[in-house]
Amino acid sequence: MRTRLIFNPTAGNAEQYEADLTAAALVWRERGWSVELTPTRAPGDGVRLAYEAARQGYDLVVAAGGDGTINEVINGLVGSSTALATLPLGTMNVWARELRLPLQPRLAAQAMLSWKVQPIDLGRAGDRYFLLMAGIGFDAAITAGVRADEKRRFGALAYVLRGIEQAINVRGARSRIKLDGRTISGRVLMVVIGNSQLYGGVVKITHRASIDDGLLDVCVIRGDNGLSALRHLFAILRRRYSHDHEIEYYRARSIQVTTTPRLPVQVDGDAIGQTPMLFTVAPRALYALMPPDLPDDLTQQNPSATNRPRRTVPRLLRWLLRRS
Repeated sequence: MRTRLIFNPTAGNAEQYEADLTAAALVWRERGWSVELTPTRAPGDGVRLAYEAARQGYDLVVAAGGDGTINEVINGLVGSSTALATLPLGTMNVWARELRLPLQPRLAAQAMLSWKVQPIDLGRAGDRYFLLMAGIGFDAAITAGVRADEKRRFGALAYVLRGIEQAINVRGARSRIKLDGRTISGRVLMVVIGNSQLYGGVVKITHRASIDDGLLDVCVIRGDNGLSALRHLFAILRRRYSHDHEIEYYRARSIQVTTTPRLPVQVDGDAIGQTPMLFTVAPRALYALMPPDLPDDLTQQNPSATNRPRRTVPRLLRWLLRRS
């Protein structure tokens, strides 16, 4: 397996970071993989380095970092035969959690030795591809407000603090959303367009999403103010979507979102612009290294799995306490 491991040399604790990368590379090299460690130097380098690897015929590109690093890498790999994998070294590690990959890098490297490459869908927001989801409105404003130093210092708690701050001032925006030609309108606080299920690594907002069904799942959260936002958030945490009449769920291949005023947009945790924006699905646009037993109904290839009730609120609180 000819592999390029792309990493940010300035991320996290330098000594521990280097030890994690070395340990993972050793696991693969002992199995005969050819592993090249390639650092990024500036924003956008992940796209360029992944694109070069695909052009040069690498079998695999490993994004060593968080979901932002993965997003750069997929934008370099899209449409090629070079597959994606990840070492979970970021703040949230949503993709790793989605696949139930161990969060300790050496164990993650060992787990991936038995995984197989398969094609999966991507979403596209304007000209930017995304693996996980796109967020419009409330959550995108939170993402834009969290500074890099806050993420390093507080981890997931930084998003919670910014969320409280945003909830005080947030107001619903007039919207027009076209879903495969069908138009819905009204005031919205937030729209989540999911290619996968996990949001923030903890809750499932687009809880029916599949990464190989050729569709994007759309959760429209209506409302006028921060109190509405908090009420909807608790409905989502308790998995009581059907009991909140202001939470609507759709599936579509193409979603055009127009709002007044313009709302911020983020993909995979990175701010990318504002509405209006067109979102589309890119079926089977990426090859990825995947476990043989994907969880729940994340893939059409696992039709027998069922969604089981989860004690989401206690899990969320325990997770935040561990990371604070």
